[in-house]
Amino acid sequence: MENHPPKCKFTLILLFIISLSLGLISFILCIAAEIKRNKEEDLRWNGKFCYLPTSKAFGLGIATLVSLFFAHIIGNFVLVRNFYSRRKSISQFKMPSIAKILFLISWFSYGIVVILLIAATNMSRRQVYGKGWLNGECYIVKGGTYSASAILIFVTIGSINASAFSTLKSSQEYRDQKIHKLSG
Repeated sequence: MENHPPKCKFTLILLFIISLSLGLISFILCIAAEIKRNKEEDLRWNGKFCYLPTSKAFGLGIATLVSLFFAHIIGNFVLVRNFYSRRKSISQFKMPSIAKILFLISWFSYGIVVILLIAATNMSRRQVYGKGWLNGECYIVKGGTYSASAILIFVTIGSINASAFSTLKSSQEYRDQKIHKLSG
């Protein structure tokens, strides 16, 4: 039967749900940041220098980054914990190819979304006269940046959790094959 005690299965399922919940929170915060980002009408120009006030997207962007970080770490923990516990109990168990591909997709999309969110969140801070964001110029976050990040958050969290789930499913299939070989 199953080599994991029920408490361990419950913990993995709970961590899986927490990871998905944090991913959903990240998505919602990202959409809220898109709505609350600075618009062109917020920009003030005195003829020589520009000024842009801090938008609420700054705090929402930081909250998005924090919740995404924890969601991704928890998802990776579930994957690694599941994989290595299967490897100990089934000596020839290997991570399925689909799990490896999903794992790489999750890290690639995670890297892109973190870069987008850091840049957009940094641009959402107050840009004072003469200082700006870069070289004394004011920059406004382009519309759709946070929305694109929200989509990438779904890709990131979905792929890491699907990867963890695929190792769970494939180990069950392997165990079923092993039982059929022994009985037949």
